[in-house]
Amino acid sequence: MTFQIVMAQFGSSSSKQENLDKAEKALQEATSLHQADLVVFPEAFMSFYQIGTPRERKLEDAEPLEGHFVTTMQSLAKRYGVWVIFGTRETTEDSEDDRVYNSTVIIDADGQITGHYRKTHLYDAFGAQESRDIKPGTALFEPIDTPFGKLGLFVCYELRFPEIARYQALHGADVIIVPSGWVRGPVKERHWENLVTTRALENTAYVVAVNQVNEFYIGQSLIVDPMGVVVARGAETETLIPYRIDLERVHEVRTKLPSHIHRQAHLYG
Repeated sequence: MTFQIVMAQFGSSSSKQENLDKAEKALQEATSLHQADLVVFPEAFMSFYQIGTPRERKLEDAEPLEGHFVTTMQSLAKRYGVWVIFGTRETTEDSEDDRVYNSTVIIDADGQITGHYRKTHLYDAFGAQESRDIKPGTALFEPIDTPFGKLGLFVCYELRFPEIARYQALHGADVIIVPSGWVRGPVKERHWENLVTTRALENTAYVVAVNQVNEFYIGQSLIVDPMGVVVARGAETETLIPYRIDLERVHEVRTKLPSHIHRQAHLYG
């Protein structure tokens, strides 16, 4: 079985309406030019704020899943008949915690929310402190069945934790989606490609890592196949990156490289 995926490697701004307009144009082009079945946008696509933006401004921007941004994306998915994955800033239910969730939403071609994940491992590294503004989720994503295989998901910094990708694979994921905002920095581009490639190879699954792009983020989105081969790659600019995924490749690789059944889990406790 094959399906057409399109990585929407875009930067977003602080204007949610601008980002919705960009999303609509991307979905129109992805479906009309590339016959997309699934379009994936980066982490936190709903809004991006420059360094120095007051914390209160960023936090008040958050919305519930029933808010305008997500419901508009639901309408767009239905209009163009395509599955859509994107990142948001989601309000929390805790009145005593003023942080928000870094969430990812999966919408099907009928405009229904079929998956939702709140980032659990936060980017408190390289001088950043994501946990200051973001409340961590409490559970890993449970892979979901779709018309094009079983999808797993985690977000950006979580590439650095092999247990998260392994959890997705052990729960049946054929394709793991990784919406990201990978920040520029010394050897960070090497980290990005090495980690995406390793997560694919060690789990014999496709990994689709879609990155934000601007002066702060590196772009360079990747699709890596189950054998660790980079099969699609973005540059440093905004673009749509199409690729036809063949799920038979997952079966083929797992047959000749059956590391998933060679695990000795009783030794790892």
